[in-house]
Amino acid sequence: MAHTAPDPQSFLPLPPAMFHILLALADSDRHGYGIMQEVAQRTDGAIKLSPGTLYGAIKKMVESGWIVETEAREDSALNEERRRYYRLTDFGERVARAEATRLANLVNTARRVGLLGGGA
Repeated sequence: MAHTAPDPQSFLPLPPAMFHILLALADSDRHGYGIMQEVAQRTDGAIKLSPGTLYGAIKKMVESGWIVETEAREDSALNEERRRYYRLTDFGERVARAEATRLANLVNTARRVGLLGGGA
């Protein structure tokens, strides 16, 4: 009997740190420090992942098949052997999309009940 992947919905809601890590990997492979920098930049410094939070989340996401460690490097001349780079898997992208959809629906509900202004 073929093994079927779990439903991405079964992982929701995601812890914020995990969602931010998935977002950081959505458009590029990154190493751990690069993920921390990307999250801080995208949130204007509002979210700063500690190394413990980052690597604890990465470990869980690798075990769950959402991300994989990859050999790809931005520039092989600048490659540091100890840096581990991570890539979003197809399943990880499905989990991230499910969480983004859940959050968008929540924002739409907040608009409908008057907690947020209109507009997209």
